[in-house]
This record gives sequence, structure tokens and C-alpha cells, in this order.
Amino acid sequence: MVSRLPTRILVVDDEQYLADLVSTALRYEGFVTAVAGTGSAATELVDSFAPDLIVLDVMLPDGSGVDVCRRLRGNGRTAPVVFLTARDGTEDKIAGLTVGGDDYVTKPFSLEELILRIRAVLRRAKPEGTNGGLTFADLEIDDDAHEVRRGGRAIELTPTEFTLLRYLVANAGRVLSKRQILDHVWEYDFGGNDGVVQTYISYLRRKVDAGAEPLIHTIPRVGYIVRLPDGKR
Repeated sequence: MVSRLPTRILVVDDEQYLADLVSTALRYEGFVTAVAGTGSAATELVDSFAPDLIVLDVMLPDGSGVDVCRRLRGNGRTAPVVFLTARDGTEDKIAGLTVGGDDYVTKPFSLEELILRIRAVLRRAKPEGTNGGLTFADLEIDDDAHEVRRGGRAIELTPTEFTLLRYLVANAGRVLSKRQILDHVWEYDFGGNDGVVQTYISYLRRKVDAGAEPLIHTIPRVGYIVRLPDGKR
């Protein structure tokens, strides 16, 4: 019988009371937690604590949480990130999501909402009910290992990028609208703004279609589709 290790969550916020409150609520839900009050402390804990998910405040004493996330992604750290911030402008949401964040919760928030968002992101990172993987042309998606290969080349994706690619490939040959993609991949309404879909599609193209025939195509004013280039079978 295989036993599952508890999910580890790093909470990064310089408001000590809030960080402790969030940490306590998560422990009550069965998570293992650690707390950091600065970006530098968070970076060190990512190495030693090895979190499965990071709750990351955007405004930190030693810089921006967005910059912390950008550095983590640049260093190959793929643990999903849920941003916390007092800013609710669409441009701030897009900024956090486009550096590799996976969700965005605006202060003040309820602990129930935050936990719901965390569980949704974790489901994207470790999807259940999948049946091994998918293949299309020379693209392989391994659900169990959470790995992607194109022509045998390993492609490193964040959890949200992985979920987006899997959704596109599972519907290969079918055009998916931005709204369909938002509803399936993000599960939440970002104020009706679908720019995040376009941004993540561009990320996937750079990683999946780099140096190869494109598989991800745009259908103007309709959506996106995974298919072989015109004339290919």
C-alpha cells in the first residue's frame, strides 16, 4: 500500500499575524506549513522545505513577490504559486500570472476562499482520474510523472501550463474558445479578462513548438486548436 505524504505549503507574507493565521488554517486542513516574511527567506525555504505550493504576498519588505516568483521559475522551481495582494486591478493580476503564478487572491479574503483556491491549484498540479497520458504527433504527456516530451526532448512546464496543454491535446482537432479554456484550466472568473489565456498560449508555443512544426494554432476571433500543420496527416 502506498502512503501519501502530506502536502507542504510555504506561506510568504510580512504581516506576521496574517501569515500565522493562514498557516494555522492550512494545518487544520491537514497541510504541513512553513512561514517566511521576506522574499530572501522564502527563497531559502524553497530549497530546504521543498513546498508543493507557495502562498506568496505580492508586496514584501525586500521587493516584489512577482520578482520572487520570476526568480523561482528562472531557477527551475515549478511549485505552483498563489499570489496574495491588496491590489485588485486587472493589470496586477495579469502581471502575477504571466510570470508563472497559478492563481491570485485579493485582500481581504476569507480563509475558506483561499483554501478552495489552493485545492483547485493542487488539483491542476496533480490531476486525478487521468489514465496515464496523451500523445499527439511527437508530443507525449505523461500524467503520472507530470512530464511532457516533444520528439523525445523533455519540456519543463508549470502546473498551469501543463493543465492547459493537456486540455488542448485532449481536444486535439477541436477549436476551444478562450472562455472554455478559462473555465476549465483556471476554474475562476478573472473579471472576464481572457488576456491570460493568450499569454499562456504564447508560453506554450515557445516551449512546445520551439524548433519544431507548430502544433498549437490560433483560429482568429474563435480560439485555439492543437492540430498538425496544414497538409500534414
